[in-house]
Amino acid sequence: MTYEISETPEAARNATGAARNGAGPARRGTGRAHGLRWNKVPEVTAYFWIIKVLCTTVGETAADLLDEKAGLGLTGVSVLMSALLAAVLVVQFRTTAYRAGVYWLAVALISVVGTLISDNLTDNMGVPLETSTTVFALLLVVVFVVWHRRERTLSIHGIDTTSREAFYWLAVLFTFALGTAAGDLVSERMNLGYRLAAVLFALAIAAVAVAHLALGLDAVWSFWIAYILTRPLGASIGDYLSQGTGDGGLGLGAVVTSALFLAVILGLVVHLAVTRKDVTEPDTPDA
Repeated sequence: MTYEISETPEAARNATGAARNGAGPARRGTGRAHGLRWNKVPEVTAYFWIIKVLCTTVGETAADLLDEKAGLGLTGVSVLMSALLAAVLVVQFRTTAYRAGVYWLAVALISVVGTLISDNLTDNMGVPLETSTTVFALLLVVVFVVWHRRERTLSIHGIDTTSREAFYWLAVLFTFALGTAAGDLVSERMNLGYRLAAVLFALAIAAVAVAHLALGLDAVWSFWIAYILTRPLGASIGDYLSQGTGDGGLGLGAVVTSALFLAVILGLVVHLAVTRKDVTEPDTPDA
């Protein structure tokens, strides 16, 4: 199945040039005519993956911190974080272009909510990890199928309509929930320590990169598979740093680990907001 519908670089340049000269509107690879529109998500660079893993780690440690230290309980934390996420997503949807601060705040919050969804099913409702992993995987597949049937592309280079953005964030939510459930399942079944688990998931991501670069694995699927795997990778790193030495961690604690990673995330996001190194130009062809 083909997931990318693109136009040639020459056609893209001609269409964009025509729009700028007033000769007509630029056209995207989907064939729909409209004016210049900015992509609402960042370009996938090294910064993207670094901040994604850091946000995932914060999602793991922050969920544990709020649950254990704030005394809100798993349900209370879930309600609070879901409300915050909803508010930030409203702001995100109302922006007319990618804004690093708003976007990555949404990712950080959705990482917490995705973790809490999986934890609630396992801890409060007693749903086996095998079941939740399967359900989240099926839900993610359904999102991709409906997304592609409606938009004819799953490319993240063209998240420039409300519909595409809604599918994008729904997919992101399910990747976090799936990554949490699948990561916990693998760690429990294989009885891995935090450090070994982090190495295992890092190698899995490296294998996806090799499959894409050397074996021609589709770029869209490579991206989303790696996106899922960064969730258990970040969680393993967070647990290794925050858990006590008796449990196989370094004993930094959830507070120190969360504060450290949040500081790094903030620094990188400010850098990107100033330099705009991860901004996709308007009407970049789906490639």
